[in-house]
Order: sequence, then C-alpha cells, then structure tokens
Amino acid sequence: MTSTQQPDAARLMRLATYASVSVATILIVAKLVAWFITDSISILATLIDSSLDVLASLLNLVAVHHALQPADREHSFGHGKAEALAGMGQAMFIAGSAGLLLLQAVGRIFHPQAVSAGLEVGVSVMVFSMVATMLLILFQKYVIRHTNSTAIKADALHYKTDLLVNGSVIVALLLTFYGWSHFDAIFGIGIAIFILYSAWDIVRESIDLLMDHELPDEVREKIKTILSNHPEAHGFHDLRTRRSGTTVFIQLHLELDASLRLSEAHRIADQVERELESLFADAEVIIHEDPVIV
Repeated sequence: MTSTQQPDAARLMRLATYASVSVATILIVAKLVAWFITDSISILATLIDSSLDVLASLLNLVAVHHALQPADREHSFGHGKAEALAGMGQAMFIAGSAGLLLLQAVGRIFHPQAVSAGLEVGVSVMVFSMVATMLLILFQKYVIRHTNSTAIKADALHYKTDLLVNGSVIVALLLTFYGWSHFDAIFGIGIAIFILYSAWDIVRESIDLLMDHELPDEVREKIKTILSNHPEAHGFHDLRTRRSGTTVFIQLHLELDASLRLSEAHRIADQVERELESLFADAEVIIHEDPVIV
C-alpha cells in the first residue's frame, strides 16, 4: 500500500457518507410535501424509508470516521470492524421501517383510500427522488470500487432498494388514481417485504466480517496462484485471510529451501509479500518461512 492510498480511501469514504446524509435529507423534505398533498400510503412508505435512511447514514458517518482511525495500543488491528457494526445498525433501521410500513399498508388494505388531488406532484417527487438516488448510487459505486468499504456497500444496497421502491410508487400512484385503490397498499406491502430481504443481505455480510470470514474463493485463488508461481517457493500451508474495514489480512507459512541463508529467505518472503499486497488497496501480510529439504 502506498502512502497516498489510505488517505484517498478515507477521503472518498467520508465524502460518500456526507453525500448520503445530504441526499436523504433533501428527499425527506420533498416526500413530506408530496405525502401531505396526495395522502398516498406508497409515498408514506418512501418517506419512512428516507427518514430512517438519514438515521442510518448518520450512523454510517460516525462508524466510518471511527473505522478510519489508525491502529492504537488498545486496537492493534485497527478499528475496521466498526463498519460491520454500522451495517448491523443499518439493517435494524431498515427492518424497523419495513415493519412500520407493513402495519400501515395492511390497515389501508381493509380501509382503501383513493389518492387525493396532486398526482402530478407525487409523480414528480418520485422522479426527482429516482434521479437523486441514481446519482448517489453511481458515486457510491465509485467509492466502493476504490475502498471496498462494507459500510458504504450497506448504504448503497438500501439506496438501490430505494430506487426500485420509488419506481414502484409511481406505478402505484397511477393505478390508484385511475380507480385501483387497493394497489397503493399492495405495493406498500411488496416494498416492505423487499426491504426486509435487503436488510438480511446487510446482516449476512456484517456477520461475516465480525466473525472473520475468509475472503471469497476467487480472491483466495489469486493469492494461491501468486504463491504457487514464485520460482523459489516450494509450497505453502496454513493460509488464512480475513478483512476488517478496508484492510485485508493475509497470513501463511511459505516453504523455502532449508539451505538458504536467512537473508535470502527474508528477501523471497518480501517479494511474495509485495506481490500479495499489490492485489489490494490496503493489505497486511504476515509470512512465516518454513525450511524444507529439497
């Protein structure tokens, strides 16, 4: 990892959290106005979701700030797992919004109401929400590509959900306006179920990080290829990998010719270490050199 990579990653992650909070706040104001005008349960659903987005994004902002703090005496492996905790917190917010939405939508099933005047306002707000959300997601994808941040991934996941939700609300508004009054509530229930499904994805990834789950198989295969292709290495064993925040940790035993001098064995291990570090923006590699009789 070069000296500029970590500051660049930190700057991108902070910008992503600021952008997320800003977009969610703007959308809350727009959707609040649209809900007052239309009294649509679908718009209320997206309003609740955006309100919780702000809370989740604020949690993300605090977690990312903490996760980017350098390792200290009490946390020698850094603070990267704060991102996983933020992901769990976001999942709880998302699940809570889905539960509240289900209650509202089921009640509207038994007591359907036509969308009141203001269809144009409701649709316009949803289109504006989709455009703003799409721009945010594109920026988040750029940040994820350069940082692999779990917290930003979790944030992007529920904004992708929002994008689909806003599109479905437009359909629900149009159907309800033309006399299909039950569709507003039906779409609300569908949105709630989809939100719960998205929350489970966030929980699963967060648990993997907290439990030090191994890196994906395709990444481990790349690591194994580098180890196997080094001309002076005679094998390896006890390969262990995990990720904490933006940092990847790799540990292994590298098998080297027992007749090598210590300085030569160290040189080879350094070469392998640099090759492995080149696979990631931020990695810590620990290699134990094991002598073998060739």
